[in-house]
Amino acid sequence: MKNFNDELTFTFSDGVTINRLGFGAMRITGKGIWGEPDDPAEAKRVLKRALELGVNFIDTADSYGPEVSERIIGETLHPYPDQLVIATKGGLVRGGPDDWRANGKPKHLREALEGSLKRLKKDIIYLYQFHRPDPEVRFEESISTLADLQRAGKIKHIGLSNVSVEQIKKAREMVKVVSVQNKYNLAGRKHEEVLNYCENEGIAFIPWYPLDTGQLAGKESPLEKIAREYEATPSQIALAWLLHRSPVILPIPGTSSVKHLEENMKASSITLDQKAMETLNNIHAS
Repeated sequence: MKNFNDELTFTFSDGVTINRLGFGAMRITGKGIWGEPDDPAEAKRVLKRALELGVNFIDTADSYGPEVSERIIGETLHPYPDQLVIATKGGLVRGGPDDWRANGKPKHLREALEGSLKRLKKDIIYLYQFHRPDPEVRFEESISTLADLQRAGKIKHIGLSNVSVEQIKKAREMVKVVSVQNKYNLAGRKHEEVLNYCENEGIAFIPWYPLDTGQLAGKESPLEKIAREYEATPSQIALAWLLHRSPVILPIPGTSSVKHLEENMKASSITLDQKAMETLNNIHAS
């Protein structure tokens, strides 16, 4: 096994390097990812503490709140440190708490991007991700809109989210895709094919819901035993497994608590041995 400490960063094609354990800013909003956070001051402390702990990759979206997550990031962290990469997404609209609806229409994507630029106080979004393909809109039409915005100098890099290998390939016929964000974690690996494709192509893979351990963390389970062996929590082991699983994986665990943030970040210091990785690789996953 390679030296794990040498693989804790990821470098984009333009030479920008980030630490692979980032921060997902979905949880700094209200219940159901709707409205303002219960404790706005704590949400801001979380963002500041994340940077203190070495996070230089933050993932958000205009639909988180909606608009709340981006606005809090802009209010709290601007002017941004030179090394900080903020990625955001467009293509979903909200009808209420836990209600998510796809909208890949060109007009909406253009308006979504303009709103993100304003809230994040940016002239250009380093990584802009298409949040989800819209079954009512031709996929190529949505991607073409992002290509136009990239040519206009408002997007540096384009990423995709919630896509198949076939959709990635289709998008790559039109634009350079630098990242893919799909649901993937220790307990749920249905996008293994997408991850493998990204690894082979050198595309960053950003797993959302990275902390889910499903039924794997039960008493005396293999995950619990490994956690005890490493004096860690099951969630920390789940994050460490992702970091070990592939050098293109960029986990973005989110939280609204500084304490929980600090616990999550400790995962990058856990070096799993070959036996632990084999056990984790082979436990049941959907």
